[in-house]
Amino acid sequence: MNHFEYRGGAFCCEDVKLADIADAVGTPAYVYSTATLERHYKVFKEAFAPRDVLVAFAVKANANVAVLATLARQGAGADTVSQGEIERALRAGVPAERIIFSGVGKTEAELAFAVRTGVHQINVESTAELDMLADVAKQLGATANVAIRVNPDVGAGGHDKISTGKSDAKFGVSPDMAIQLYKRAAADAHLAPRGLAVHIGSQIKDLAPLEAAFRVLRGLVERLRRDGLTVERLDLGGGLGVPYFNEPDPPAPAEYAAMVNRVLEGLDISIACEPGRMIAGNAGVLLSRVIRIQERAARPIIVLDAGMNDLIRPAIYDAYHGIKPLVERKGPGVDYDVVGPICETGDTFARKRSLPPLEAGDLVAFMTAGAYGAVMASTYNARDLVPEVLVAGDKFQIVRRRWTLEEQLALESLPDWLR
Repeated sequence: MNHFEYRGGAFCCEDVKLADIADAVGTPAYVYSTATLERHYKVFKEAFAPRDVLVAFAVKANANVAVLATLARQGAGADTVSQGEIERALRAGVPAERIIFSGVGKTEAELAFAVRTGVHQINVESTAELDMLADVAKQLGATANVAIRVNPDVGAGGHDKISTGKSDAKFGVSPDMAIQLYKRAAADAHLAPRGLAVHIGSQIKDLAPLEAAFRVLRGLVERLRRDGLTVERLDLGGGLGVPYFNEPDPPAPAEYAAMVNRVLEGLDISIACEPGRMIAGNAGVLLSRVIRIQERAARPIIVLDAGMNDLIRPAIYDAYHGIKPLVERKGPGVDYDVVGPICETGDTFARKRSLPPLEAGDLVAFMTAGAYGAVMASTYNARDLVPEVLVAGDKFQIVRRRWTLEEQLALESLPDWLR
């Protein structure tokens, strides 16, 4: 469920007409629904009741501080993959003890920052990283909480580029290597191995690969405990898919939680999950205005003022986003190609998409744009960086202003020999 709907012919976010936001802020612009963010977090959290689960929102899905603060007030933690994301989570009010630090390329400085901050755990992904972390913790006179990320050789996800659990992926270590690293960490005075972690992909629509991965983790926990080692927690990652309005709904959080509880039955272990898209995807839309309609022999082309620099997912993942006019229109649709203004053929959002008849100046909303939209936006073609707006009931406010060309140029300078 999301809180975007037509009311009296006007497409609204909660109690605000999206056209009013477009008029006030300009287009393109991202708009997020507080009510949807809160509801999706609660549905996921309550699916596991009475088991207490650390729900660590994947900051890479939507790093806006206002979005993170909205979730932090509901009790969410944060799954982070850089020092910058840790700092964003802290700025938003997420306690350090609810922050997970993941990623294959953590630098020495980032590891030191995470140790000093006292994050919940650092998900270690290689022998070299474990050695670096041990040295960092020793230099700081501290003990780092560690989870070993396992690569279970189980692939899943909506696209090859977001599948992370196969043996040839860059993430994690093999199950046998995970056992070795866990024992190595247990023998180090400055490392505290707490558990194991896994994440096999994104936009997963079938629970079977997730279950297979979690069964690998369970087997490893049992092996480690038989060897006399303590394993307190499992980090199950994220990846649960969301509906994009052109395909059957993925498994509901309740189905996912039931599967997790079945796999871990009797294990006596705490768990963390890292949903991102599932919470934020349908909580956001991208507003855009039609620049013109170009007639073509095959079918007309809608040229929008939003481009692939604002929403790159269709260009790199062949992703589908529903498109809704902000004024409700009924009757037979027209097949259009929908493109942006960027000087790339790849700047194409849809081909042969049936939409109500549109004209220059009309406003539309790209649906399911709350995850991996604004965070991946750029200033390509010297365009302004797209702003973000948060709605709560009948109120809305800009939570990241449009970054203009003048501001971009202020960061640049000519070398002495060109003056």
